[in-house]
Amino acid sequence: MTEIAHHARALAALGHEARLSIFRLLVRAGEEGLRVGDIGAHLGLAPSTLAHHLSTLVDAGLVLQERRGREVFNSVDFPAMRRVLGFLTSECCSGVVVTPAESAA
Repeated sequence: MTEIAHHARALAALGHEARLSIFRLLVRAGEEGLRVGDIGAHLGLAPSTLAHHLSTLVDAGLVLQERRGREVFNSVDFPAMRRVLGFLTSECCSGVVVTPAESAA
């Protein structure tokens, strides 16, 4: 998978309201993360819906899951998040040369 495709997949995962809300909640929770049930309680998501959205975020490489006893904790993969942000801003203000388009006539 190319670098652009990898970042596009991560951004596509964040392009859904529920997944973006989950991700932002996990960012607020920090490295400790949150249990699946706690995420559902905070956001009012049904368990099956939450599982689907978490799976998408995990598959996109943005969220990590860790089993601690009987609980599954979810946390942001902060290095992955920083890579996506770096990708988005890496060429900030570097300038763009616009060439006139040739006339189709």
